[in-house]
Amino acid sequence: MTAEPRDVPFTFGLWTVGWPARDPFGDATRPALDPVESVHRLAELGASGVTFHDDDLVPSGSGDADRSRHVERFKAALEETGLVVPMATTNLFTHPVFKEGALTANDRDVRRYALRKVMRNMDLAAELGARTYVLWGGREGAEVDSAKDLRAALDRYREGIDTLAQYSEDRGYGLRFALEPKPNEPRGDIFLPTIGHALGFIATLEHADLVGLNPEVGHEQMAGLNFTHGIAQALWQGKLFHIDLNGQHGPKYDQDLVFGHGDLLSAFATVDLLEHGGPDGGPAYDGPRHFDYKPLRTEDLDGVWTSAAANMRTYLLLRERARAFRADPEVAEALAAARVPELARPTLADGESPADLLADRSAFEEFDADAAGRRPGGQVRLAQLAVEHLLGAR
Repeated sequence: MTAEPRDVPFTFGLWTVGWPARDPFGDATRPALDPVESVHRLAELGASGVTFHDDDLVPSGSGDADRSRHVERFKAALEETGLVVPMATTNLFTHPVFKEGALTANDRDVRRYALRKVMRNMDLAAELGARTYVLWGGREGAEVDSAKDLRAALDRYREGIDTLAQYSEDRGYGLRFALEPKPNEPRGDIFLPTIGHALGFIATLEHADLVGLNPEVGHEQMAGLNFTHGIAQALWQGKLFHIDLNGQHGPKYDQDLVFGHGDLLSAFATVDLLEHGGPDGGPAYDGPRHFDYKPLRTEDLDGVWTSAAANMRTYLLLRERARAFRADPEVAEALAAARVPELARPTLADGESPADLLADRSAFEEFDADAAGRRPGGQVRLAQLAVEHLLGAR
């Protein structure tokens, strides 16, 4: 399976296709992949970029000479294929040193080590041309609430993010930071579990302008939330700095399925928002469509690349269906009947004051609420039209 020509910036993490399929209950079912091979295979499939954790590229504990060798091989592969590195991140969750946290660990020495580990990889990210730096707090949280001073932990989290942002500014890296919310797993309860929590936290930062979000489909759906609504708010607040696309079947463990292989209607709505949610009906988001998924444990290496291509293919098919939906005159008629376009009209007239609203008897005293309550909603028709377009029946 191959993707269509790259008119969409599709990107993958080295940790996605490179996952050897080890889980808490079973050993790996695939061999480790050389990052250089991943770069070449992703380029062949039509991806435009690749992302990485520091430990994906350079094994933890490598000396300086080995580190340089790994980096130079990776840079050569990028040069040969034309792939770019739009984003990088740091592994602050695998090593036992982070078992109780990283930026919010009770142990101050661990917090200082975590900051230095991030700063070191920020240097490489900037060297490779990355513009976004994702921070996933997978170990920031608790299973035992009394074992963590929760308010102090948020102080330390804020201190850590502000320190990293200041480091980027001091070095002239120009990085934007994207926090990745997740409700649970591997910690029982992770700090900043949802898009809303993260947006509230960002507002307290010294460098709030440099910090946004990297929402993931599965993470929001694990909390029983609507992913499309979440990223719409992030876009509305100018904070959608990056996005992770995958599939999920509701509020359970993090499945990391191929995009669209979970809640297909939600995936359709997400693509429609990204591609048609802008003010003029064009794209609402101009960043990479990044896939953070895991090939199923059942798959061999050929299946890995089949699954990578499936992510891109599914996105493109959903984009095609969303275009057809938006171009359908019956859909336009149904949107108008449901008064969807009317929502863009301000509730108050230009220059109207609260006093003017109070003086308008048609707004309350003469308003027939009973009659308005009988107006048809028309939303089932819209839902069915979306389903028919998604199924290719129109």
